[in-house]
Amino acid sequence: MKVLHFTSRDARYYQYADRPIFVGDVLDAASSETMSVGFYRNEKKGERNEWIVSYDEALIVTKGVLIVRYGNDAKVARAGEVIFLRKGAAIAYEAGEDDTEVVYVTYPHWMDAHLESEHAHLLNAYHPVGENHEVTSA
Repeated sequence: MKVLHFTSRDARYYQYADRPIFVGDVLDAASSETMSVGFYRNEKKGERNEWIVSYDEALIVTKGVLIVRYGNDAKVARAGEVIFLRKGAAIAYEAGEDDTEVVYVTYPHWMDAHLESEHAHLLNAYHPVGENHEVTSA
């Protein structure tokens, strides 16, 4: 099919450690040859996760406020705004408000790129949420 439609309920979520931070793809290698799309949810203001980006990524804030920290600087985006990250950026994603939600778009597939990178170990902090991989608290 050439036209696909997704909502956040279609995502297979993974949780970051024991924190209220969730990431879930809706478009991955099974449905696209070149890119990933998914949802990032951070339920608690101030919670953050460190990451090294091994792909290009656009972050579109749909709810709340996202802060991306890098070095001694930060970018802040509110609902309707976009932050773009280039491959190689060492960052921390942080919620600026409770119940922050972001749609991410990556090229190439973020998981494949990350597994092939020297930073693959960062994926060890994530685990599937429940049997159906749904976020129950969002």
